[in-house]
Amino acid sequence: MFAGKNSILLLLLTYSLHLLLTTSFAANSANDKILYDIYPFIRVYRNGTIQRFIGQGFLPATTDPRTGVQSKDISIVKELNISARIYLPKNANPGYKIPLLVYYHGGGFFTESAFSPNYHHHLNSLVARANIIAVSVNYRLAPEHPLPIAFQDSWLALKWVFHHSSGNGGEPWLTKYADFGRVYLGGDSAGGTLAHHMAIRVGMEKSDPGVKVNGMFLNCPYFWGKRLVGNESADANARKSLEALWLHAYPNTTGLDDPLVNPGMDPGLKMLGCKRVLVYVAGNDGLRFRGWYYMQVLKKSGWNGIVKVVEVQGENHVFSVINPTTPKAIAMLKVLAFFLNQ
Repeated sequence: MFAGKNSILLLLLTYSLHLLLTTSFAANSANDKILYDIYPFIRVYRNGTIQRFIGQGFLPATTDPRTGVQSKDISIVKELNISARIYLPKNANPGYKIPLLVYYHGGGFFTESAFSPNYHHHLNSLVARANIIAVSVNYRLAPEHPLPIAFQDSWLALKWVFHHSSGNGGEPWLTKYADFGRVYLGGDSAGGTLAHHMAIRVGMEKSDPGVKVNGMFLNCPYFWGKRLVGNESADANARKSLEALWLHAYPNTTGLDDPLVNPGMDPGLKMLGCKRVLVYVAGNDGLRFRGWYYMQVLKKSGWNGIVKVVEVQGENHVFSVINPTTPKAIAMLKVLAFFLNQ
């Protein structure tokens, strides 16, 4: 009987060891199949399979029961799948033109869309509070469409919006309600990067005399560079993830000092095509130092405008989009609404 127990124990031990080795081998084998993994954004496998972990939800355009804001989806460049969602406030009057916001969503260039629940709710709230019309741009995502495609899509969408300033565009909400003398650009995270570069192109090209971009707001903008600023060296894992986002979204980039991600390396920075910039950063966000850095390099560039940075303590990256009902998020919304009506 005693020998039988030892045999059973030995059998269990052998099986456990086999299971451990098999599991370990399977895990290593699975890891070998992963090309890169940038959690919580995306995982890409060597066979081309793509997993996105956030931003895959969809809400239809409708009349929002909470705010009364109307929304509808439009195609901008059908063959390139560039589209947008337009928002109109409840009490819009065709005889009274209101400010126009062109907004670019975040998501690290890999995830989210103009139709994601977070952005749909965010734009409904902002449009209602500020009494503006908004165009939320839906650009193509990496890695299927690597950068700089998102920048190109964003510019095509902006030019499409500006075309309506003559009154001849095909979207009646823009021709009837938008005041093209009071245009604003905005975006969060990677969308802030896009909004910034749209403002640069506006300033450099000056091709739309009927349009005036009054200002731009950036919510926790995604900028980076080889030289670390602030306390960015404190969290090595966060730093690696932030760098990986850029390098994998833009395989042909010149690197972390590419002017598209590092405004301090952009010789065209002084051409920023608006006179007021409002930047929000979050106290718990690893990107907060880049917001302050952006203000410094913008001031030194020779740009003739006013830039302000607001740091919200105790909050995380794009907190006002992810958790819009907190007191600090509501306070931020009020500031943005005021900014968009100055």
